[in-house]
Amino acid sequence: MRATAVSRLLALAVAALLLDGCASYSAWRTCGWRGCPGDAQLTSAVRAELQGHADLAANPLYVHTSGAVVFLSGQVATDLQRETAADLARAVPGVRRVQNDIALEYDGR
Repeated sequence: MRATAVSRLLALAVAALLLDGCASYSAWRTCGWRGCPGDAQLTSAVRAELQGHADLAANPLYVHTSGAVVFLSGQVATDLQRETAADLARAVPGVRRVQNDIALEYDGR
């Protein structure tokens, strides 16, 4: 029974990755390598929100936008910071979806 649960979880993870890849490919196919109109403005607005938040400003966070889908990456210290970054990005007008790939810091223990 445990193997079935693990295989279901693995299948769900693979499906999520494929769907995110589909969103990126769809935006690329629609808008090309330079991105869709407005993507650069969305990226700037999300970066400003992240830099304006006291708990997130010191963290290495990266923002990329494609087809109004915002991709977040980098590192933070806590899960709360990770979720706060995603919430701030979602609150920016024009953002269709947020893919949160921000990692938690690993201190080697």
